[in-house]
Amino acid sequence: MTTRIGIISDIHSTLAPLQQAMNIFARHNVDLIICAGDVAGYGEDELIEVIHTLKSHNCITVSGNHDYLPDQLKHSVDADFINQFFNKLPLYICLTVEGKSIYVVHAHPPDFQHGGIKLLDPLGNIFPHRLDAWNETLKDFNYDVLIIGHTHQVFNTLIGGVQVINPGSSQFNHSCMILSLPDMQVETFALCDKEIIKTWNWGLFYRETSQE
Repeated sequence: MTTRIGIISDIHSTLAPLQQAMNIFARHNVDLIICAGDVAGYGEDELIEVIHTLKSHNCITVSGNHDYLPDQLKHSVDADFINQFFNKLPLYICLTVEGKSIYVVHAHPPDFQHGGIKLLDPLGNIFPHRLDAWNETLKDFNYDVLIIGHTHQVFNTLIGGVQVINPGSSQFNHSCMILSLPDMQVETFALCDKEIIKTWNWGLFYRETSQE
């Protein structure tokens, strides 16, 4: 039997790429969907619709560093709904699917929301010294799969004996993934007819666009 898991992260209150990811997951008949955090952040105009979409698809979600009630919505009619959603999000989850153990956290184990596994240079190539450092850090991490987000980097890499999967940000990297178990196959999909950006950095992006 094969179980397919749709993986998204760092939605950042943006509905269109999330909806397209859900459509991709539906076409590929995924069995469950995981979000590695940061549902909110970088503008909250579509946050309510994003949360409703995640809930309607029974998405398993961990808490990211942006996942709290934004100031501009604290007096809105939806404040209680948003608070209840975010307050129920765990810092990490552990699953077993098709005999494979899966650990999900926003940045890095055990429950960090900041820092994260930053493997890639600005062109999307792996920094060897960073890979070496994380190989050492994760060498005793007893899980088959580690799903993370936060860094806005897209990779699927064996590190310290664990398959580390970062789907990137659906908003900024324009990407999502599907993990098939037990064969451990990972497919990456582009969103919104945009090219996948393997490494996306807010500061670099801001400086570049402000000079246009």
